Amino acid sequence: MGLSIAGGDSSSSHPKTHKVFLLSNYILLGAASSCIFLTLSLRLFPSLIGFLFILLHVITIAGAISGCAAASRASTSAGKFYGAHMIATVLTAIFQGSVSVLIFTRPSDFLSNLKSYVREDDGVLILKLAGGLCILIFCLEWVVLTLAFFLNYYAYVERGGNGNNGNYGVRSGKVQDEEDVKSWPWPFQV
Repeated sequence: MGLSIAGGDSSSSHPKTHKVFLLSNYILLGAASSCIFLTLSLRLFPSLIGFLFILLHVITIAGAISGCAAASRASTSAGKFYGAHMIATVLTAIFQGSVSVLIFTRPSDFLSNLKSYVREDDGVLILKLAGGLCILIFCLEWVVLTLAFFLNYYAYVERGGNGNNGNYGVRSGKVQDEEDVKSWPWPFQV
């Protein structure tokens, strides 16, 4: 598994950024899976809120896996994953931050809404551990977002600033013939 990067133009010139990106995604995977196990220790399957809490961490894991996959591919094929990865990471970061605020401001109320079968003192302790992991996940997701932006920027600059198409956005400056102008729709005719 390791931190080796397979291919990609920007991996050769910015290997440290790639390694930090992959390392933060791996830590994000570990924190989200640990949070799932802490949540499952509260025996939350009967609760809808518990299911949604677990689903949030599953989406976080899926986003981290897609980030690792996009960073390990060549920059041309990783571009299509960039937008989806950014949207998923921003949404999960917002929800992780919201959940951590709820856990630390009202842990007993949050625990009662989860309908846990564990004693309240033990449940609050487990919930605060999960809340600490939610804060870690929140911070790591913003680090991942920043690193993904820089990696995409580096790939864009190395392609010459023109994306995949070398002529994208370049205007010719050629004046159109009068026949071309006459073929335009009515408001644009001369």
